[in-house]
Amino acid sequence: MDFEKMKEEFLNRIENKQLINATISQPRQKSNEIKRIKLKPIELKGTYHIQIEYQYERILKHENIIVEEFTHTFDILLQQFRQIHAQFVNESIQVQLSKKNKVLWKETKAESTKEVNLSHNRKKQYLLDDSIPYPFLIRLGVQTDEGKVKKQKYDKFRQINRFVEFINDSLSHLPKDRQIRILDFGSGKSYLTFALYHYLKVEKGLDIRVTGLDLKKEVIEECNEIAKDLRYDNLEFLVGDINDYNEESAVDMVVTLHACDVATDMALAHAVKWGAKVILSVPCCQHELNRQLNAPSLEIMSQHGLIKERFASLATDSIRAELLTLVGYDTQLLEFIDIEHTPKNILIRAYYTGKKPTAEQRIRYDNFIQFLSAKPFLQNELKDYL
Repeated sequence: MDFEKMKEEFLNRIENKQLINATISQPRQKSNEIKRIKLKPIELKGTYHIQIEYQYERILKHENIIVEEFTHTFDILLQQFRQIHAQFVNESIQVQLSKKNKVLWKETKAESTKEVNLSHNRKKQYLLDDSIPYPFLIRLGVQTDEGKVKKQKYDKFRQINRFVEFINDSLSHLPKDRQIRILDFGSGKSYLTFALYHYLKVEKGLDIRVTGLDLKKEVIEECNEIAKDLRYDNLEFLVGDINDYNEESAVDMVVTLHACDVATDMALAHAVKWGAKVILSVPCCQHELNRQLNAPSLEIMSQHGLIKERFASLATDSIRAELLTLVGYDTQLLEFIDIEHTPKNILIRAYYTGKKPTAEQRIRYDNFIQFLSAKPFLQNELKDYL
């Protein structure tokens, strides 16, 4: 089979809505930051789409396109990758491309016809089911007394579930033979703190002790009252500043949500010094690098205040992630919730492995910092660990 015939055969199956899922892999260039791509069909607003998941080393990105536009995208992908493994309703297909696009096509008929199920794409399967009443969600005003998610709170419900997914993914990194100690810096109204406690304590039955810390006294009082009403005995909320909190010597998980500017860095530094196995951080208001940034090569961008601010925010979180990697964490930057709901949509997830960085990693980091003329607060806080 030649290259053009392969494309025609593959696209015909896509256009006829036979796709179950597919993985595109083996980048042609080692420099390609995208490691692999996954495809699956979904239905959005009654229209059939192909969802493309781009898998980078430490981040996932998604794009949904209508079938009519997939031909052009497929051409681009074939220029970048050499292998496709696809499941269709009646068969699985393996495609291997040579450097000169010679095609090896292997086709295996399925023992039985598979169905393309788009219904699960219309209704997200949440870890917290939107048809079940949860006392903490009712008490926080997300659900009605009957357990129905309030229309105006559905975005919050989605955010809570996304966070619970991160908690669930972290379970294997938490201790199993003793009480798990968890700190939440900048807990605010504490939707996510209550969700964390409910999921780990009520759903998973783990022995945990959770402390939420925030500066707003009236909010802390209300959260403590709610925790008492729900009989969440090992959940407490304290008035306090991240900078001044030195009550712990060891912590298993540190959560920091929307701590402003270097308050996020202080929380991350505390987490490292306490030996936290899991760090989940949603940064906010990254001003530090914006003030320091001095990179003439970036003036085309940095001359525009809005662009400079956004670049500085992304660079700041990249620096944070790299510093955590350099001190022994497996670190990823992940999408927290969809960007149309909030611009604060990056979550730093770090699991402690103790892996030592290579000399090349440290050189790469140092070069980046020098290029930006940056003096990161977190780097200074972690100087004894680098």
